Amino acid sequence: MHTNILVVDDELSMREFLAILLEGEGYRVDQAESAEDALRCIDRESYHLVISDVSMRGLSGIELLARIKAAAPETAVLMITAFTTAEQAVEAMKLGAYDYIAKPFKVEEVKVLVRKALEKRSLVEENKRLKAEVMERFSFSGLVGKSKQMREVYDLIGKVAASTANVLIMGESGTGKELAAKAIHYNGRRRSAPFVAVNCGAIPDTLIESELFGHTKGSFTGAVSDRPGLFEQAEGGTLFLDEIGEVPLQLQAKLLRVLQEREFRRVGGGSSMKADVRIVAASNRNLEDQVRESTFREDLFYRLNVVQVRMPSLKERAEDIPALVEHFYKKYALWSGSGEIVTPEALRALFNYPFPGNVRELENLVERCVVLGSRVIEIDCLPPSVRDYRIPSVPAGELVIPDGGFDLQAYLDGLERKLLVQGLEKSNGVKKKAAALLGMTFRSFRYRLAKFGMDDD
Repeated sequence: MHTNILVVDDELSMREFLAILLEGEGYRVDQAESAEDALRCIDRESYHLVISDVSMRGLSGIELLARIKAAAPETAVLMITAFTTAEQAVEAMKLGAYDYIAKPFKVEEVKVLVRKALEKRSLVEENKRLKAEVMERFSFSGLVGKSKQMREVYDLIGKVAASTANVLIMGESGTGKELAAKAIHYNGRRRSAPFVAVNCGAIPDTLIESELFGHTKGSFTGAVSDRPGLFEQAEGGTLFLDEIGEVPLQLQAKLLRVLQEREFRRVGGGSSMKADVRIVAASNRNLEDQVRESTFREDLFYRLNVVQVRMPSLKERAEDIPALVEHFYKKYALWSGSGEIVTPEALRALFNYPFPGNVRELENLVERCVVLGSRVIEIDCLPPSVRDYRIPSVPAGELVIPDGGFDLQAYLDGLERKLLVQGLEKSNGVKKKAAALLGMTFRSFRYRLAKFGMDDD
């Protein structure tokens, strides 16, 4: 793709000189003899850079600059004139000119300025593209699933994202709590400010205060310089405190003060600093149980729990498994086509497996299949723990819990899936007949198929 440059000057010799110079550098160059002519060119064509004289008949170069920045702000503009004044230079820079150069100029000087102006424009475009990618990744499209439980999550995130209220995200490990936190941030008013995440359970108790609030030089052994904490790094944005239940009681009191007073002090610091930060916290533990056990402050819990978002386990939304498998397969296989991704046999095994690691475990499983070179996820590419999983049986005759215990919900879900499959097999896929075999209405049978993501099989 060519780099398009427009040269605007009412002197033919100057236009042709610049055109020959720039074409020799490999650029595609158009010429305009006036600002009005240049505006007509810009209506027809997109330019990476415009080089314009300041003093021209009709509209001046300064007026042209203002028009260009209003119509195409991403276009870089370089101003050239024989009469340089400080006022003109300041005005041009205020209006968005990349730089200002006076005649007579050196050829190498023009080449360098053109190259730097185009590099800056390229960096601006790349920054916009990356921001757009981040917004797309962490918008609602980053959360996959159409189950009733996930639709409720989307609805709640959409409502809370528009506010500045603190949010508490609850759910088992691997359910996507950080992804939900990012969706809240990137769909809210603070989206252009930082999103900073920290796992409170991964930091030693002796270091977590410094990590959150920062420290001053000499405040403790090893503090060789001032260091900002995560609250400062997240200024104006969102601080995601994952596994908040792991924070020591002593530090919980300091967190509460930050939430109440909106200010904090660095470790060893004497003055308070303002904290314009939205807090989103998460835990896979029941914080209300911790409050009752006096291991988590009740006042801090209520400060964090302004709005609670509960992320469902994969067991609760098993119907989303096919969509999740497709999403992760496309992510790791870099594939955007259509066709079969997972065989029916492999999908049945996935439905039967309880996924204690939730969505994260399913993602790792799909990545494993892709790494092993599977073009389609088949039963043989699944790990033995999934492929050979059998629903724990309860002793016949007596409903006695085995000594090692068993997962009742997984047992009931697996039993229900198994009976639905058997009903379809015995009825050769005729759903009304399968419903009759199981002694239920057709509507109830369809509901149960949808519950396990089997309604399209």
